Amino acid sequence: MSSAPAPVPSAPAHEALPADTELVSVRRFAQLFTAVMLPIFLAAIDQTLLATATPAIARDFSNLHDSTWIAVGYLLASTIMAPLYGRLGDRYGRRDALLGALALFSIGSLACAATPGMWWLIGARVLQGLGGGGLMVMSQALIGEVVPPRQRPRFQAWLSAVFVLSSVAGPVVGGLVVTDYSWRWLFVANLPLCALAAWRVSRLPAGPAHAEPGQGHDAPGVLLFASCAALALLWLTLAGHRFAWLSAPSLLMLGCASVLGWLLLRRERAQRHPFLPLELLRLPAAAWTALTVVLFASSMFALVFFLPVYLQIAQHGSAAHAGLLLLPLTAGIVLGSNVTGRLIARSARPDLPPRIGLCLSALALLALALVRPDSLEVGSLGLLAGIGFGSVMPSAQLLVQTVAGRSRLGAAAATISLARSTGASLGTAVFGSLVFGLVSPADLHAALHGASAAATLRVTQAFHVGFGAAALVTLAAVLVASRVPRVDL
Repeated sequence: MSSAPAPVPSAPAHEALPADTELVSVRRFAQLFTAVMLPIFLAAIDQTLLATATPAIARDFSNLHDSTWIAVGYLLASTIMAPLYGRLGDRYGRRDALLGALALFSIGSLACAATPGMWWLIGARVLQGLGGGGLMVMSQALIGEVVPPRQRPRFQAWLSAVFVLSSVAGPVVGGLVVTDYSWRWLFVANLPLCALAAWRVSRLPAGPAHAEPGQGHDAPGVLLFASCAALALLWLTLAGHRFAWLSAPSLLMLGCASVLGWLLLRRERAQRHPFLPLELLRLPAAAWTALTVVLFASSMFALVFFLPVYLQIAQHGSAAHAGLLLLPLTAGIVLGSNVTGRLIARSARPDLPPRIGLCLSALALLALALVRPDSLEVGSLGLLAGIGFGSVMPSAQLLVQTVAGRSRLGAAAATISLARSTGASLGTAVFGSLVFGLVSPADLHAALHGASAAATLRVTQAFHVGFGAAALVTLAAVLVASRVPRVDL
């Protein structure tokens, strides 16, 4: 762990960064916050909204094995689109890019509400994710336009609170709606919210564009990235229970994904204006922070998505009960985010909080893997895990935007969004593959319908193995976070 300060790359002279001595007024921030609050809310809640609704959807469509793709399809699409939105926003204006993302998200939500089957739903979720990938990226970039780095801790707690409340409120809201109504209403409700968000965003000024001569869109890079990410996640999801890890289909998919990844990196390194924000990842502070976010998101989203399923199977509880048991996790994340924002505001050191917070989360996940599925114990451990997880996103956004400079705020927001979405996709896919690979389809069916105590026990034990694996991933995140060099706001 380095104690010597690492120089923060300064922004080019022509960027005219807002001076830290010129305080951003609360009124000016409130105008922006009320515009981007709904896009942040929609982007975050739809990553986890169907967690408690998944068993109901699986029963409607008689398909639990493929239910992981309800989350993975959305996360995969948003992962692919995040860096593209970042580049488009930097070149043509972040407000207009956010309006385009809201339009795509609305169309996808309507398609989800009308879907007739499981794979139709997964396809509609992919369409929804194509818009969702720009909601968080452009909202964070718009904030970076208005608030200079040294002042962002004053307001970061509000932004983090919206994100984490939305992420973990998703299963709670989903459980309450599914208990009394159809899960389709979860998507119908997005439509008026998108209309309201578009109206508020359209009232913001257009903002500056930072297009450079000869700057293209790198369409081949986009296609390579999409193909590599989709094939890798498909392999992680199917290997181990649809076919053996060392079978011919498994090795073929892994080999193709590796070749596509190699071609992608080779092309992006040769591009003057690459699709992926590689110029930021060459900065040690940004690279280690992005990897920390990947590992953190893998654990947190696996916990958020699968804990309600685990509780409904292990306790034979309702979707509403499972969703309510995530409230301690929500409270913990909000508390952790607020404490982190205050600590950074005093110390101007965004690199420190994740090192401590992730240690707490790792211990809570390890305990969750060892305890019985008791409501009080699960709630208490969720609170501790949430406090630790809440330390990551406020720190990551501030750190990467600081080293990126004003002209690359879109790329900076895209870097963190890409890392978070990649981690969420990987964590959900790997956790689902691990848990569902440890039990037979017959056991899953019997446990889902409460038909066999023995099958329920075997599925519960598989989930415990998954929570233990998530604890190890979180410990790896602690080690990576310790490599982030010192950055002063």
